[in-house]
Amino acid sequence: MKSLIRLFAATAAVVAVVALAPPVASAHSLKDVQQDLFDKEKYFESRSEPAPEFALQDATGNPVDLEGLRGKVVVLHFIYAGCPDVCPLHADRIGEIQDMVNETPMKDRVQFITITTDPERDTPEVLEGYGPVHGLDPTTNWVFLTSGPDKPEDTTRKLAEKFGHKFIVTEDSYQTHSVVTHIIDQNGQWVANFHGLGFEPTNLVLFINGLTNANVPHHDDPASLWERLRSLL
Repeated sequence: MKSLIRLFAATAAVVAVVALAPPVASAHSLKDVQQDLFDKEKYFESRSEPAPEFALQDATGNPVDLEGLRGKVVVLHFIYAGCPDVCPLHADRIGEIQDMVNETPMKDRVQFITITTDPERDTPEVLEGYGPVHGLDPTTNWVFLTSGPDKPEDTTRKLAEKFGHKFIVTEDSYQTHSVVTHIIDQNGQWVANFHGLGFEPTNLVLFINGLTNANVPHHDDPASLWERLRSLL
């Protein structure tokens, strides 16, 4: 039942993409998608600048850097596993979006990245166990990154600050910081923020679809996208 509900959610997202896309002749216009989001999504912020570079590692010590992600749209956010309130809700939202994207042909064109701002406590064991609890699938296109043992403990917090976050670390090790989902395009450009948790997930999926259409050659039109989803029912 849970997988069926997720499939219906993904189908609804693609229906929205099909319904909102312009005619086929101009269906790949990112400008049209952005304008639509300006009109309907108050938590959307358009940006246009190189994304801050990073070189981190996953739970098993494999290196991951921004340069190695060229060619994919990156959906990136910062949390820490010990966060008692908004971080788990943010992870749940990213898991929902991953489900929606992965029911479409965009699956291989998108990488979801969670970065811990508490590397000292978020050990490899914590990183490995975090995803499934929040509906994030580490076997496909999601990874939880940390700074690694050879870098300063505040490495990822400084990276988050480059993405516009401000931190307050309390005496009991809780962190207060903003909740933002960052979008980086296939060329390493930081192109958008979705602020808070109040944005509509379908709008973020629509924006990702616009990016993949704009920057990656492909042969899928909205009709074929719909047919692929319908075949999963």
